[in-house]
Amino acid sequence: MHGDFLGQALVYLAAGVVTVAAAKKLGLGSVLGYLIAGALIGPFALNLTGDPEDVMAFAEFGVVILLFLIGLEVRPALLWSMRKTIFGLGGAQVMATALAIAGASMIFGLPWQTALAAGLVLAMSSTAIVLQTLDEKGLRQGPVGRAAFGVLLLQDLAIIPLFALLPLLATGPVQLTSDSHSASLIADLPAWMQALAVLAAVGAVVGGGRFVVRPVFRFIAQSRLREIFTATSLLIVVGVAMLMQIVGLSPALGAFLAGVVLAESEFRRELETDIEPFRGLLLGLFFITVGATIDFGLILREPLLLIGLVLGLMALKFVVLFALARVGGASNRLAATVAVALAQGGEFAFVLLTFTVGAGVISQPLADLLTAVVAVSMAMTPLTVIVYEKILTFLDRKNPTESIADPTFEEEDAEPDIIIAGFGRFGQVTGRLLMANGFKSTVLDADIEMIDLLRRFGRRVHYGDATRLDLLRQAGAERARMLIVAIDDQEKAAELVERAREAFPHLTILARAFDRRHAYDMLANGADAVERETFEGALSMGVTALKSLGFRAHRAQRAADYFRRHDLRTFEELRPMWGQTEAYMLASRDASQTMDRLLAADLEKMKPGAADGWDPSGRDEDQREAAEQEGPARPA
Repeated sequence: MHGDFLGQALVYLAAGVVTVAAAKKLGLGSVLGYLIAGALIGPFALNLTGDPEDVMAFAEFGVVILLFLIGLEVRPALLWSMRKTIFGLGGAQVMATALAIAGASMIFGLPWQTALAAGLVLAMSSTAIVLQTLDEKGLRQGPVGRAAFGVLLLQDLAIIPLFALLPLLATGPVQLTSDSHSASLIADLPAWMQALAVLAAVGAVVGGGRFVVRPVFRFIAQSRLREIFTATSLLIVVGVAMLMQIVGLSPALGAFLAGVVLAESEFRRELETDIEPFRGLLLGLFFITVGATIDFGLILREPLLLIGLVLGLMALKFVVLFALARVGGASNRLAATVAVALAQGGEFAFVLLTFTVGAGVISQPLADLLTAVVAVSMAMTPLTVIVYEKILTFLDRKNPTESIADPTFEEEDAEPDIIIAGFGRFGQVTGRLLMANGFKSTVLDADIEMIDLLRRFGRRVHYGDATRLDLLRQAGAERARMLIVAIDDQEKAAELVERAREAFPHLTILARAFDRRHAYDMLANGADAVERETFEGALSMGVTALKSLGFRAHRAQRAADYFRRHDLRTFEELRPMWGQTEAYMLASRDASQTMDRLLAADLEKMKPGAADGWDPSGRDEDQREAAEQEGPARPA
């Protein structure tokens, strides 16, 4: 099977589908599922993969695409707004972690050059694992995500100077291996010529992005063939990655640089949309390959040493990040969450370790050991995050005080009539109506970009996860009269209703529902009333359609009123059967037929000139139309 491409594809896809689905079901997250899949099919278990290094070259393209997409997000405005996080916390993290690891390594007898090189390599964290984990936990857009993204961005930017700095720490002869420079066409050139080639390649990427790529995209866009635009996007990523590899740099680094160059272009959103699907699939393959390359033979030979190094690395990085975040003004929980997320080694360590071996900085046995340490630390990250969440939940139950991003509620916000959870397209309409009628509202939302936008328009919106009871208490839930649940995550909305009903029984809870099934769930969890978000809008569209088709205004409104009344009656009649699938389906089918029959009967009664209309002018027009159809009155 080793040489069978289709067989290899089948193995990887089947392993990923089965283990990731099982891991998600068990609450372990997709990243850990991919890593477990790789370990199972790897050479130390079922041995279905052949040589994982053959697949790693292809799988690393997922990291290349990830770095390209990250580069697209690096706009000057973003860099300026996050300058303290990126260059402050991020720069301090790289330097402090590298020095701490170097100091610990020197205690164990490594030369200072090798110790410093190991420290710089291990200071990197895994962009792929951290961002994927934060996405799954819903933390990517909040303060944790912003802090982690800033640190990761600085680490990615630091790769370029590291390639120039690490060879200066060489303690042995330079031995450029075939793995590290097999594709480099400048490996045999003098150092100064290599430096010029690297600068020329970087200049070509920057200049090409500004003066060549944009006109090409404009030309492609005029063809209106989306598949050609997608192919062009991938061609740029692959071409830049190949160019960087030719000059001996990381392909992922080149893709990141290309993304930065195109971040301000008018095609940024289209590029992100076209390339995103490839990112998820290839990143999954990358994680599987990382799991397959974990050297369980080394773990079995030196289990205590390896476990000690992994735990020591993660503990040291946690302490450094926690201390730096606290110095920067973060709360204990925010600092701890960021530190836990970034405590592992990173995928760039694999590239840097190979590079340092070729440059004579680190010996091959030490590089093999550190590679295993990095791989195991990456595999442990999802488990570490899960354990950390369990600890937080336990502490919250014992002492519900601090949060990751507790907003500061001003005095007028602490005594609200209404708490609105979610201030997107649904919550804004409801909230503005209530505020316009004099009710005091406290608004919570978890989308930091939406909050920034709303605050620029003068709206007072607080960041926070409304499902946390301590945050609801701080927002004034114990004194409020009503909670409006308008968040756009169905599971979180149901969880919020259930928790709020149990903790604050005095609250009237009104909830946004996505459909009939979600509405039943919300009512079962304790909501006093629900509003299906599209029902009234769809009904209003039906009224507009009827009027456009010739109905008078009051007749169209009355038809909608009949439909609404019958639908609500059916909704209540079927409610007791929700959860009993067969019974519900049978009753629903019968109710639908009955509703159609009754609705047709009611609409049949609507005759021109009926007295119970909504629109008096429309009713008068109907009366005149009926009189004209009867003809002029005959003289007696």
